[in-house]
Amino acid sequence: MRPFFILFFSLYATMHAYVLIKARQALLFGWKYIIPLTVIFGTMVFAPYFVRVLERTGHEIFVRVMAYVGYTWMAALFLFVIISLSIDVVRIFIYITGTILHRDFSRILDAYRPLFFIPLLLSLSIVVYGYFEARNIKTEWIRIKTEKIPERIGSLKILQISDVHLGLIVGRSRLERIIREIKRVDPHILVSTGDLVDGQQNHINGLIGLLMEINPEYGKFAILGNHEFYAGIEHSIDFIREAGFRLLRGEAVVIDGFLSIAGVDDEAGLPFNYREVSEKILLGSLRKDTFTVLLKHRPVIDKEAIGLFDLQLSGHTHKGQIFPFRYFTRLVFPMYNGLYELSGGSHLYVSNGTGTWGPPVRFMAPPEITVIELIYENKAHLKGVTDRGAS
Repeated sequence: MRPFFILFFSLYATMHAYVLIKARQALLFGWKYIIPLTVIFGTMVFAPYFVRVLERTGHEIFVRVMAYVGYTWMAALFLFVIISLSIDVVRIFIYITGTILHRDFSRILDAYRPLFFIPLLLSLSIVVYGYFEARNIKTEWIRIKTEKIPERIGSLKILQISDVHLGLIVGRSRLERIIREIKRVDPHILVSTGDLVDGQQNHINGLIGLLMEINPEYGKFAILGNHEFYAGIEHSIDFIREAGFRLLRGEAVVIDGFLSIAGVDDEAGLPFNYREVSEKILLGSLRKDTFTVLLKHRPVIDKEAIGLFDLQLSGHTHKGQIFPFRYFTRLVFPMYNGLYELSGGSHLYVSNGTGTWGPPVRFMAPPEITVIELIYENKAHLKGVTDRGAS
């Protein structure tokens, strides 16, 4: 991961330099402002690193404020750069057009002040809107007809949460909203597909009681995402288990003879306490007449395991969290959001995520809990996804 972080901070520093250049062009300030602004910008570049280091010291209020400021700044800065770069592309087009047509568009091209304040106001407006969007949790429903659910059961509701990121920013108030939505659905099973934990133990232990309020008929199951390893694997495991989840680490459970749930560790755990298993062997050992759900944090399909599971539940991508970052996410994870039909009767569902990572902001990627309702159907040709919706 070290090369990734070097690349991230290099890119982040470049973005700050770009904003500083744009601000100086628009406001025409001198060196007496450039030097302190450079110091401030330099501090903000490394604010995410400072937050991660300082949260281990126990100064919760100070670090929480730093996290909110630093990550909200990150969202606003990214949006400003995207919008401003888009304007720069238009300016280049206008310049080329003017050169070809021998027209003078200098009044438009040199309007540095409005071309600075337009993206500034837009980015700040999106951040404010996105703060409230991040708190408005929707419920996504997927209904699957299958012969593998007994007629005596009729239907079974599996509720998926993913990428909650409990820590400095996602805390009690957000978790209470999530718990209310879960209680409203009243699922038979609750699953967490990773990144439930993203903070130090002293910041989140008080949240265990809230999660203990949910006691579905067939239990609660969880897997490890990448942030459980980053936050500290031992305390993450303790938190998940104390919150009442059965942690699946390269293992599976069979529920009442008709439903199998398997789970694997996220690959980020390779340098840590990672349990590596073959999905093909794990899933191949399960009964074929059970409806098999695979919990896997990243939406990556093991081709050798296709056909051995009925539904893989994943998260990790956040649907980009802040538009237009979904397009960057899609480059890494082509199946980055929603429901996908695979070969061999398998399906993949990728959640938007229930919380937020970093900025407490979402834009055009609302948080969700997902309800997968398995419905008994004794006609084989009607098997498959029949309905999908949100509430």
